[in-house]
Amino acid sequence: MAALMSRVGKRLRRIIQRPASVELTRYEALLPAIEKREPEIEKLSDEELTEAAANLREVGKWGDDQLVELGALGREAARRALDERAFDVQVLGTLGLLTGHVVQMATGEGKTLAGALAAAGYALQGKRVHVVTVNDYLARRDAEWMKPIFDLLGVTVGWVEPSRTREERREAYHADVTYGAVSEIGFDMLRDRLVTKAEELVQPEPEVAIIDEADSVLVDEARVPLVMAGSVDAGQADEEVANVVRRLRLGLHYETDKDGRNAWLTTAGSSVVEKSLGGIDLYSESGDGQDRLAAVNVALHAHALLERDVDYLVRDGKVQLINASRGRVAELQRWPDGLQAAVEAKEQVPPSDRGEILDSITVQALMARYPQVAGMTGTAVAVAEQLREFYQLEVAVIPPNTENIREDAKDRIFASPSQKLRAIEEEIARVHETGQPILVGTQDVAESEELAEKLAKVGLECVVLNARNDAEEAEIIADAGRYGAVTVSTQMAGRGTDIRLGGKDGKDRERVAELGGLHVIGTARYPSSRLDDQLRGRAGRQGDPGSSIFFASLNDDLVLQNAPDIPEGIESDSETGEITDVAAHRQIKHAQRVAEGVDLEIHRNTWRYTRLIERQRTELLAHRDKLLRTDLAKEQLEKGAPEKFKELSEAVDDEAKVEQICREIALFHIDQLWSDHLAFLTDVRESIHLRALARETPLDEFHRAAIPEFHKIIPETEKRSIASLEEAEITENGIDLAASGVRRATSTWTYLVHDNPFDSDAEQALKKVRSLLRRKKD
Repeated sequence: MAALMSRVGKRLRRIIQRPASVELTRYEALLPAIEKREPEIEKLSDEELTEAAANLREVGKWGDDQLVELGALGREAARRALDERAFDVQVLGTLGLLTGHVVQMATGEGKTLAGALAAAGYALQGKRVHVVTVNDYLARRDAEWMKPIFDLLGVTVGWVEPSRTREERREAYHADVTYGAVSEIGFDMLRDRLVTKAEELVQPEPEVAIIDEADSVLVDEARVPLVMAGSVDAGQADEEVANVVRRLRLGLHYETDKDGRNAWLTTAGSSVVEKSLGGIDLYSESGDGQDRLAAVNVALHAHALLERDVDYLVRDGKVQLINASRGRVAELQRWPDGLQAAVEAKEQVPPSDRGEILDSITVQALMARYPQVAGMTGTAVAVAEQLREFYQLEVAVIPPNTENIREDAKDRIFASPSQKLRAIEEEIARVHETGQPILVGTQDVAESEELAEKLAKVGLECVVLNARNDAEEAEIIADAGRYGAVTVSTQMAGRGTDIRLGGKDGKDRERVAELGGLHVIGTARYPSSRLDDQLRGRAGRQGDPGSSIFFASLNDDLVLQNAPDIPEGIESDSETGEITDVAAHRQIKHAQRVAEGVDLEIHRNTWRYTRLIERQRTELLAHRDKLLRTDLAKEQLEKGAPEKFKELSEAVDDEAKVEQICREIALFHIDQLWSDHLAFLTDVRESIHLRALARETPLDEFHRAAIPEFHKIIPETEKRSIASLEEAEITENGIDLAASGVRRATSTWTYLVHDNPFDSDAEQALKKVRSLLRRKKD
């Protein structure tokens, strides 16, 4: 009876403390058996340990006995290879991953080792595993760091990064376990989508994905499209328009909406622009007014809504976008070409190449290609419902190895950002006097550098980690816990490096611990509570002492964009501007909840449209694969253009070469038609809100337009392929494919498309344009 009550009590505590998480009792029950196996496994030689792991490959479907064996073998392999005996919670995390969950493990609890042991477990079941990271640095670091463990378990490991050749990538993907950044794995999939010979493929069929920082990849970046483009020419913005827009002033010539997603000309602004462009009518239905209006709108968005050192940097003569969720430069990320060119014109830098989009896929759709997905992160419970809704994944909360003793102070709220910043400076100076290390989390590059300048003026030196120097991030973060250190960082989510008290060598650990450990300061609440928790989680790792405090203002962007209607009666201190009223705390939490809700709805809406595209992609790829791997293209052309095919066969006395020529023709046309289809779908989505004005459901209308067009692709591929062969000039060397119009892009490149800041509110934008048109006619 007592045991039953204990189990019930434990289950109730789990429900109260960890909502939306799966029961761990089954996995916890295996821990004693794993520990019992340790003495026997310790006696094995390295070769015998490898052989014992190999025996697991012979088992069909795994049960608890195999999980126990893997846990014991993995623990011993880690002890020998890294001199680290995996804690029970790390083994528990491994078991959670092996059973297809997203495991929540606190910062510093050893997710990397748990992920490696789970990857080895899947590999020993005969499955090929991709360990998906948030950046290239972590992919290489973790693969090299964990390799000795994989070697002892008889599992091969590789990694991919941008500098690797096609052959190196193929070799990495054919290892049992492959580490790679989510973007790099996605780009390789897109590159494979364009090959014309089966032997050029680098990726085998996807089987298992273990995702590090799963909430960041599966939620924050889920709707980010990865794009493969082919060269066309340099993107040209209208320089005359850019020069005119540069002189416009907010409030006089243009207005912006409260959430910073749209900008539009006022009547005065329209007049100035029209006069400056030679007296044209921007809103006329004929002439070049409409073309110029599109250029003006794009230039205005670049000028009014995109801020240097917040949304992008200008470095080495190039515009480089900042990934807001990671606080670092997104190396290959860009806006859709018109906006990219407009920002380049705004900053007066050379235009980058403009490309025709050959293919694209969202991160969410990329992950949906894997039959089995598991993940790990420090903050999964907060997005448990989204993980269930979009990926059918459940969260398993792993308790910390040592109780968290970090002290989280109540937020300090101020009336204005300037008063808040002054209080932050005072807090840093006060804590720094004691020698306690400080980590400050800021919202963007501009804020981090402004704070660093202010600290320097009062003699407080700090190390700044932002998108300008993220290449040195590991070194900077590793040393942020040394005595007297002050580190200012733009975004700590996904940095992937633990902060050790006393610095990376830990020599001053006891001294720093006595002072209270790492002190974390947040300069504002993030749009997501998970990002707050990830910043906080940098302190108090593995039972270390630590503390955290967030500063906020009722005029922070988070509040102004999501909950600007401040309740009446909230008063601030006349000298410091500090607000103690509980209503202010409620307002900031409300603003954060609104921001999270908006993001969820955008994610949900994006996936509604993307699901159809992905079903179409899967169907088309199956047909393309037949063209690539079989003689289907030859059969179609032989049947559709028998005389021309006979002429080709007689001129080219090599059946394999004839087959490849037919394949090249068919693959060119199916790729071109898919590219055209994606462009068509983009146009449909951009205009779909007009359907809502006619009281039609936009999603239904999107499906109604997209499905018939897709069904034309495969028949049209065959028709165009036959026409290309019929029109081709055949010589004794075969066909000049390029002369026949079968011309692929001379160069290709990949990039991530940054969220278009005005696309998601297209309907609002349309209202603004219609209002302006009415005003113009009046």
